[in-house]
Amino acid sequence: MFSEELSQYSWEETTERIMAKRAADVETALGKQRLTIDDFMALVSPAAAPYLEVMARLSRRYTQERFGKTISMYIPMYITNSCSNSCVYCGFNRHNKFDRVILTPEQIERECRAIRRLAPFDNLLLVTGENPRAAGVDYIERALGICRPYFNNLSIEVMPLSSEDYYRLTQAGLNGVVCFQETYNRTNYKLYHPAGMKSDFEWRLGGFDRMGQAGVHKIGMGVLIGLEEWRTDTTMLALHLQYLRKRYWKTRYSVNFPRMRPSEGHFQPNVVISDRELAQLTFAFRIFDHDVDISYSTRECAALRNGMATLGVTSMSAGSKTDPGGYEVYPQSLEQFAVSDERTPAQVAADLRSAGYEAVWKDWDKVFDR
Repeated sequence: MFSEELSQYSWEETTERIMAKRAADVETALGKQRLTIDDFMALVSPAAAPYLEVMARLSRRYTQERFGKTISMYIPMYITNSCSNSCVYCGFNRHNKFDRVILTPEQIERECRAIRRLAPFDNLLLVTGENPRAAGVDYIERALGICRPYFNNLSIEVMPLSSEDYYRLTQAGLNGVVCFQETYNRTNYKLYHPAGMKSDFEWRLGGFDRMGQAGVHKIGMGVLIGLEEWRTDTTMLALHLQYLRKRYWKTRYSVNFPRMRPSEGHFQPNVVISDRELAQLTFAFRIFDHDVDISYSTRECAALRNGMATLGVTSMSAGSKTDPGGYEVYPQSLEQFAVSDERTPAQVAADLRSAGYEAVWKDWDKVFDR
């Protein structure tokens, strides 16, 4: 399990190693075809800042060699904001006072139809709060069955499950799972997740191994920028990605590192990362792993997403609603976080075309599941 490997890395020592990198270390990393974790540390270090243009050119080259000039489009559908956790940064925190929503099967189907009218999306991400009693595996399985006729590619972002439950859901049409560790800092993890099932660091961390054991086709992983030192957190993320690739080599992988956005909880970020630093991080991941899907959500502004679409990002959401039923059923319910890019899917696709890129709405078919 990855927990054993992570325990070999001291958070403080890793941070010191990153901050100690020099220009020579960056140049050595940029001269390699295959990077080590130590090379990745150099590329996210302050010493790499003067090399941003070089990193951008290399990132663009690797991205176009592997993905061409395409951006895979997906859309999230929030089906419940009922949650048993107390995450201090999240609008769905169980202590926030608002009406909780759990969409009925009929309402889920209405949302499916509304999304299909919105744009030709074929990649759907089902998102829930973490409340296994009110919206557990049975509820998620039923939701997948409802959505399956409308979409060829179904992913979920829900509470971590057992390997048996992940496998059960793959038999119900599940293609991918997205899960954010949020932070790999064991010591401080519980400061942000004081209660609820999400407070169990080891159970969440082990979820990725359980996904691999269940044969999930695609695993999405990431950290939330704003909690801990971003360079150290993303180094742990890169280490985790490397570990998973070696053990579950048939699986596809994606990474995402969203920056904290305003939410009902009014939590103020501990760490702020600039646009240039976020670009540096994106380039570092592409140079480190040429094949990984790098995703930017609507948390990021339109200008940044347009620019990064040509330099390393390979998938994007568009037209996102982060509240349950937000596309038609409950357009005014509580958002999990505020969206930054409010363009319509058609506007996003038009901007991609003007940059010489193609928005890809469908890149999977149900027949491949067999």
